[in-house]
Amino acid sequence: MKKFLLIIGFVLFSNIGFSQIGGEDEVYLGGDFIDAKFQNGGLEKFYDYIIKNFDTKTVEKSGQIIFEFTINQNGEVKNIKILRDLGTNSAMELIRVLRESPKWQPASRGGKPVSVNLKMPLTFK
Repeated sequence: MKKFLLIIGFVLFSNIGFSQIGGEDEVYLGGDFIDAKFQNGGLEKFYDYIIKNFDTKTVEKSGQIIFEFTINQNGEVKNIKILRDLGTNSAMELIRVLRESPKWQPASRGGKPVSVNLKMPLTFK
């Protein structure tokens, strides 16, 4: 019984040291948050960029492509994921366009640049 209580006590109290995050990993929800901007505009400008550079011949059927990506602290588009596609060719074309995207003005919180994730649809008729 002593061993059982000792093991339970060890498990419970060993987690106390990990319950606080310190240093750079702390999350502060205070401060003004400013969204990322694409060429001094918002998502409308980014959609314009995609439409201008996307080869619509690669779209095999009508529908919606849903994609997700990260704008890092340097304003670069990273971690591109196609969540729903209209075929391999259209997905590859969208990835090409996103990789060639000009840098964004990164989002910021409290005056410091932060990474943000965006999830967007692109509809073809």
